Parts: sequence; structure tokens; C-alpha cells
Amino acid sequence: MNARRVLAVARKETLHVWRDPRSLGMALAIPALMMFLFGYALTLDVDNVPLAVWDQSGTPESRELLSRFEGSRYFDVRLGALGYPEIERAILDREVMAAVVIPWDFAARLNASPPAPVQFLLDGSDANTATIALGYAEGVARSYTIEDAARRAAASGVPAHAAPLELRSRVWFNEDLESKNFIVPGLIAVIMMVIAALLTSLTIAREWEQGTMEQLVSTPVTGNEIIAGKLLPYFALGMIDLAVSVVIGKYLFDVPLRGSVALLVASSAAFLVGGLSMGMLFSIVARSQLLATQLALMITFLPAFLLSGFVFAIGNMPRPIQVATHVVPARYLVSLLRGIYLKGVGLEVLAGELALLAAFGAAVLFAASRKFRKKLE
Repeated sequence: MNARRVLAVARKETLHVWRDPRSLGMALAIPALMMFLFGYALTLDVDNVPLAVWDQSGTPESRELLSRFEGSRYFDVRLGALGYPEIERAILDREVMAAVVIPWDFAARLNASPPAPVQFLLDGSDANTATIALGYAEGVARSYTIEDAARRAAASGVPAHAAPLELRSRVWFNEDLESKNFIVPGLIAVIMMVIAALLTSLTIAREWEQGTMEQLVSTPVTGNEIIAGKLLPYFALGMIDLAVSVVIGKYLFDVPLRGSVALLVASSAAFLVGGLSMGMLFSIVARSQLLATQLALMITFLPAFLLSGFVFAIGNMPRPIQVATHVVPARYLVSLLRGIYLKGVGLEVLAGELALLAAFGAAVLFAASRKFRKKLE
């Protein structure tokens, strides 16, 4: 492979991109736009659950329990209801998502056995949010029960019995349990996959459509040199997109970067070679810019979004789908980036994923090169 000829092709492609504001704008603006949209709109945090309360007891004990809900950052009391019809209407109108119903004999039954019941109604149409909100409500009720028992024991002069089990939790790597710290590193992987394939999906197809491929074929430049020369400018653009995404994640969303920046760059570069080569392969096969773009979007975005572990945990998927995720390269970059960002681990842990990304890049680049040679024959 002649470096001079490769650079000549790279210069030609760079000039084309520079003179085409649409391609350049897509390359630079879409990653930033996706970071803004997904970073702000896509969140797994459940805070300020809209809540209705119906206090039939009206006693200091019931008001204290309700104050626990009002003082929690997880609930937002929106309605003081006077009956089930009002609660049902509020849930149907999506004014509230949950309701606490305290019975009239709540205070009297606090010392009774079984303990006093408190009803917690939930809108289950959003099962994930409802499950999390139910856990929050159980935590509030458990805290109230423990403190109420200790207070009553102290008032009666009877020593309070210690709970048989005390759970002391400590969260590692994402201490505040903020979903943005989990989402942003995975989002970088999705952006890299989509942008890489889109950038190069137009290159070879454009040459065929504009009738300039024959001129390239007639030159001494080999197929491998054409592929390499066309990849170089888009590889540089892809690394710029990576830098933009990392800066936005760091300074706009305040996502910690605890690991090695060099490992982050190396992992992304290996992945970028595979993504660019995949787009190039689509362009070679399709010979149509429209078809190549559609292929790139369909084959890269959906698997990267759904099957990489970016949003949906792979361990919760059906077993056949879990097996299928092993052929999705974005899965390995998501794992790498989260390990680097959140855990600060290095090659001693992530060497396997990095090796798979390198193999993916080499395999797709080889396939694109072989397929392009067949087109030249």
C-alpha cells in the first residue's frame, strides 16, 4: 500500500466533505444534538412521584406519617382527597400516579396486632416507575414503623427491642444513583456507532452515482488504498465527535471520568474503525446513497440502542436475545466506556472487550476491502 496514494485519496475526500456543508454539519452537529436530547430527556430516575393522600384518621399519628411522604424527595403531594372517586379521577386524569389512604382507626390500631393497615394505590400502566415508587413507599412506611415503635417503648419505660437485622447499604461507582452517570457513557457508544456508519455509507455509493468511480478505477490507486484513503478523513471526524461527546458529558452533565483517557481513546478508535468500515461496506454493496443510508440506520442504530445494554439490561432479556447481543459491537464499547467512566478500571479488566472490538474492526475492514475488489474486477 502506497502512503502517498492513500493520502491523495484522503485529501480528495476531505475536500469533498469540506465543500459539502450538509455532510460536515451532520458529522459535527448530530452527536452534540443527540447528547443534548438523550442526556436530558432519557432518564431512569424516579423523583417527585405525584401523590394524593386521603387521611380519614386526622390524628397526629396519621399527620406524622403523611409528613414523611411530603418531606421525601421521591414524592410530591398534589392532592388532599376526600374519597375513592376523587382518587380514581385524579389517577385517570394523570394528575397523580399514586395515593396513600389512611383508615379512620389508624391511631387506635398502631398498638394492636396485626399492625395498622395503610393503603397505597398505584397507577400500574407504567410498570417500571410503579415498582420503584412502591419501593420508596415501603421504605417510608418501614422508617415510620421503626421510629414509632422506639418512641412508644421509650414512653412506656420498656427498652426498645433492636431489630434482628440492620441493613447498611453503600453504593459504589455511582454513589448518588443518578441515571445520567449510567446513560451518558452508553450514549457515546451509540453515537459513535450511528455516526460512523452514516458518514461512510455515502462515500462509495456517491462515486458510483456521480460517475467518478471509473476515474478512480483507471488510476494506479488500488482498492485497499481507496478504502484507506476514504476512511482517514471520517476517522478524524469521528475522533472529533468523540471529543465533543466527552466534553459535553464532563462539563454539561457532570459525569465523572475516573479511568484512563488513553484507554478511552484507544477503545473508541478501535470501535470507530469497525463502524466506519461497516458504513463503507453498506456503500459498496448498495451503490445507492439512499439505500446505503437506510441500511446504516437500520443495522446500526436499532441494535446499538436496544441490544447493547445502553438502556435495557442484557441480563433481563430472554436467553436467545442475550446470545444475539454478542454479535452487536456496541455492547462491548458500552461495557468498556462504563468501566472506564464509572469504575476507573483498566486493561486488566477490559482487555477482553477491547480485543473483541479490535477483531470486529479488522474483520469488517477486511470484508469491505474484499467486496470492493470484486466491484473493481
